[in-house]
Amino acid sequence: MKSSRSRSRKNRNNRPSGGNVINRVFDSSGPEGKVRGTPQQIIDKYQQLHRDAVLSGDRVNAENFAQHAEHYLRLLAEAQREVDSKREEQERQNRERQAERDRERADRLRAQEAAAAGEAEQQPEPQGEDSGLVETPESKPEPKPKPKRKPRKPKPPQGGNGSTGSDGKDRDDSDGSGGNGDTTKAAE
Repeated sequence: MKSSRSRSRKNRNNRPSGGNVINRVFDSSGPEGKVRGTPQQIIDKYQQLHRDAVLSGDRVNAENFAQHAEHYLRLLAEAQREVDSKREEQERQNRERQAERDRERADRLRAQEAAAAGEAEQQPEPQGEDSGLVETPESKPEPKPKPKRKPRKPKPPQGGNGSTGSDGKDRDDSDGSGGNGDTTKAAE
């Protein structure tokens, strides 16, 4: 019975898949045994073996080494093209972002200049929940002062004793003065 440990390691290789081929280390099994290294190192090794085979007069091994070197040369060239295309794409995106930032900066500068010159148009700010801004006391419009109230009109005097005057004080009309409120004359 297999342990669960081996099941969890299923489909896992020691070699990374994909990634940067330029710096990746390969094991190449050639006619002279294994050659290990990055693609450029393997190319150099096979080219050296090719030169040695040509000098020794072994055309078969020379061709074999040349083909091995060519394989890794193609692999390296393809990886380099991919890196170059990614770099160009990234540079294009960076140029677009920089152009957008420059446009925004120029727009802000124009708006600041217009505001400083007094030419900026007042646009009403959106009110309500859609604005996304917190309402501050400075942003609220000042309330209009309430108009001062007029004083009340005095109630007309009701007939009889104990009526009140316009000043709200009780008076006694029994002195016969006619309720005019002049008590000093009546006392004399």
